[in-house]
Amino acid sequence: MKFEDLGIIPPILRALKEKNYEEPTPIQAQAIPMVLKRNDLLGCAQTGTGKTAAFAVPIVQLVHRIESKEKGKPALRALIITPTRELAIQIGENLEAYSKHTIAKHAVIFGGVSQHPQVEKIKKGVHILVATPGRLLDLIDQGILRLDTIKLFVLDEADRMLDMGFIHDIRKILKLLPQKRQSLFFSATMPDNIEKLSKSILSNPKKVEVSPVSSTAETVQQLLYYTNRTSKKDLLLHILENPHMNQVLLFARTKRGADRIARNLSKKKIKAAAIHGDKSQNQRQKALKQFKEGSVRVLVATDIAARGIDIDKLQYVINYDIPNIAETYVHRIGRSGRAGEEGCAISICEPEENVYIKDIERLTRQRIKIINDHPFPQTDSPMTPQEKREWNMEKQRRKKEFFANRKKRNTRSRV
Repeated sequence: MKFEDLGIIPPILRALKEKNYEEPTPIQAQAIPMVLKRNDLLGCAQTGTGKTAAFAVPIVQLVHRIESKEKGKPALRALIITPTRELAIQIGENLEAYSKHTIAKHAVIFGGVSQHPQVEKIKKGVHILVATPGRLLDLIDQGILRLDTIKLFVLDEADRMLDMGFIHDIRKILKLLPQKRQSLFFSATMPDNIEKLSKSILSNPKKVEVSPVSSTAETVQQLLYYTNRTSKKDLLLHILENPHMNQVLLFARTKRGADRIARNLSKKKIKAAAIHGDKSQNQRQKALKQFKEGSVRVLVATDIAARGIDIDKLQYVINYDIPNIAETYVHRIGRSGRAGEEGCAISICEPEENVYIKDIERLTRQRIKIINDHPFPQTDSPMTPQEKREWNMEKQRRKKEFFANRKKRNTRSRV
């Protein structure tokens, strides 16, 4: 199947060709015609499947057709809500590419930076708005934005939205939208609370599910290194001796840990940068830009900061810390092997994390290939007193995190 078969207009086909898009991914092939026929849509798709284009391309086309008949200042026709700044920027970049030969204008708004440039762009008039919930509601409260002209509404990354506690903001936004609208709802996972939310947003939706829930992309090779806590740094350096690994996204569990790993790599003459919630927006964008350009070899990220990072042909992801939530592993390794490209996900596991690997294999229903041939194998040697103290502190932190997540899940299930 070709993009020409999906009913896409020539200006957008030209833009897709300039982006070297040749064939639509499964979710694009299914979703684009449905959206163009003005159906509400419920999409369940893992990260890296081409989901953004599945809703952005038809939205640009619909807006182009609507506004071709209008005169005067552009009216806001489409609203895309997404959980993080990085994801909002990524969607904005895609809209910029797809709409370059159309009349559709867009803007991206998010918190953590001055609102002035964002407000100035909105005042000039835009058709499509990409927003994080907090900044959107803030500008609405200031009287800068109204949503009564919206004809298309997209809620992206719904599962992450709820995990980040945005359910109340989403409900406020829904009350401000016109009842008569087309709505698109996307989530990587579809637990009961997400399905309940989708029913409050969608009207008789078509459903698109391109892969099993919580599955990993077949194009991603998964490798597992067992080692000790004290040997992780050395094993990471050993792995990075591979000259082909010139662009690596590495996941750390905590912000402090991300900074520490980046510092340690820099001391070893490996160009690295950290990206997490405590960094300013300018710092995060600078690090991401350097990573994309190749001046930074290793980008060390926490999970929330990494959601929305979309690097063309990113091949290598390293789990320096194994996530204690199995679904997080799926999201992490989905940063590589995107849109059919090949990828490699490497996990470095210390003894206390062995149980997390079992949870991951149970969720994905596949075994991760173990690499035994390395100089820092996992042993049963006892921890030093200092290591024991650090691990006890880490256990307490993880215990608090577990109960906090459980409380959050229980709260969400009641709302």
